[in-house]
Amino acid sequence: MKYKLLAASILATMSTSALSATYELTEIGSFDEAKHRYVTDVSENGHMIGLVNGLYNLPIDISYIDFTDSLIESAYDQEEAYYELIDKEISFTLDDIQNNNAAATNPDAHSFMLSFLTGQANNSEYQKLANLAAIRFSEDGSPAQEQVLFDIGSVDFDGLTRSVSNFYNAIADDGVSVGWGSAPYDKVLFTPDGEDDEETHFEREFISRGVVVSDSGVAFPLVPEFDEYGGISSASDIVQTNSGYTVVGQVSTGIPEDRQENIDDNCDGEDELISVCIENIHRGSSSQLFDLRAVKWKLDSSLNIIDTETLGLGLTPEEDEGSAFISNALGINKNGIAVGYSSVRYVENSDTILSLPVYFKDGNVTEIVDQEDDWFGGKAVSINESDVIVGYATKYIEGASRFKFFYHDIASGSTVFPTDYFTSSASIANDINDNGYIVGEGETDVFNVGSRRREGFLYKIGEDTITNLNDLLPCYEEDGETRYKYVVSEAKSINNNNEIFGVATKTVEKTDTLGGVVTDINGDIEYESVAVAVKLTPIDGEVESCSDPETETYERQSASFPWYTLLLLPLVGLRRVFR
Repeated sequence: MKYKLLAASILATMSTSALSATYELTEIGSFDEAKHRYVTDVSENGHMIGLVNGLYNLPIDISYIDFTDSLIESAYDQEEAYYELIDKEISFTLDDIQNNNAAATNPDAHSFMLSFLTGQANNSEYQKLANLAAIRFSEDGSPAQEQVLFDIGSVDFDGLTRSVSNFYNAIADDGVSVGWGSAPYDKVLFTPDGEDDEETHFEREFISRGVVVSDSGVAFPLVPEFDEYGGISSASDIVQTNSGYTVVGQVSTGIPEDRQENIDDNCDGEDELISVCIENIHRGSSSQLFDLRAVKWKLDSSLNIIDTETLGLGLTPEEDEGSAFISNALGINKNGIAVGYSSVRYVENSDTILSLPVYFKDGNVTEIVDQEDDWFGGKAVSINESDVIVGYATKYIEGASRFKFFYHDIASGSTVFPTDYFTSSASIANDINDNGYIVGEGETDVFNVGSRRREGFLYKIGEDTITNLNDLLPCYEEDGETRYKYVVSEAKSINNNNEIFGVATKTVEKTDTLGGVVTDINGDIEYESVAVAVKLTPIDGEVESCSDPETETYERQSASFPWYTLLLLPLVGLRRVFR
């Protein structure tokens, strides 16, 4: 049986009584222009931001493409062979794309071109497209609105270029928000040295740039002091202060010696654009192109930067170390303590560099997890007003690298890794509120050793019990017969009312890349699972039990099971079907 917890509401204190309420799930923020939508942060006053993925009708620019080139002809031949394999007749030709606007009208042709361009992501001779957009959810239930960070209108087609990355990360109590994105790609002509013909290439001004967005939607870039080759900056969190705002993130502070040598040796602008060459080094190097440091910006009420402070590293670089060192601040509280991660030295070999969770306070960078317990990676992601930090760290468990969520109390200096779904389950904490409740996600497939299903969790400090959020939801829809259609896969944010915001999946009619409904070769509608942004509100509830085979008990101490648990494998399969 799946049990629902009984009582008036989730506690708003640090008492040690058990969780005492069920939750009501509400979808938030419809957005018809994309397939999936996610919530990334919510303020205490109810402002909500997020992202959408799977944008429909991405614009395909064919004006520069040579459709007789062997690269695209080979891709089309492979597509045609695939259609034959599934006993389906291909519905377009390359000539249809070139001359009959098929990429804008035929979903198969549009999907083919998207796949082809994605495969040329590192080839500057082809258009760049991104499938992710930032959105601002409405508090009155109306459709979400896109928040443009750095994209611009295209000169080749109607609308935005859709060539930028977008990451919309955090929002303050009054609706001022932060994130980061890339520059839009420009289509330029370039003649390589020794050639006579001009070639079309795509280049951009910078790789990433932090941004602050006013409540009305006006974007203000956070330009790094070191902006050679565009530099790098990002903004991860924001808090409102008496005089303005504090924002934390990351900035470029220089180029390490090894990467500068790569640039000097290869990027002369003769055979390829300098910006393209530098991007190739950025993508291809095992070390970062830039030295990167955690940063704290102080802004006034008009969003002007009045102070910039780099927060340091968890190590001191040696003169002969030519690679990049990195730190990053991902969260901050109103006490001014930032949390994130940093390069640190491995205690058993100082030449080995790890990236571990840290916090930044009073000019110091303090490690959170004990390397001697075999933790070799991780991040601190959030901190509440009581200076309790949450995040995750990485170690080898049962032969595989796994994340495990933790909380760390700065006052006591203690770090706790709570018992999660089972021993080899990877788990990540995403947020903590001032009542000591932690939300995140963890793997729930006990018997699957490969890609595992994740489900959202709620955990209360002081109670060593993790609660799967899906166990706090109804078993059935309102008709009492249809299985509940949502599965909460991620819990991203929790406010001080213990309202939880995250991502759930549900099954809907399948759509193609132009937004049309997909049917199979018999004309029957196909279905797929999509991600939707959701709000979980604590409510008064009665004990509810579900006599179904999807039962899971999550207070397991180990993923090692006696032989007779193999008899339960058919039930695990049924659980997946029902969910």
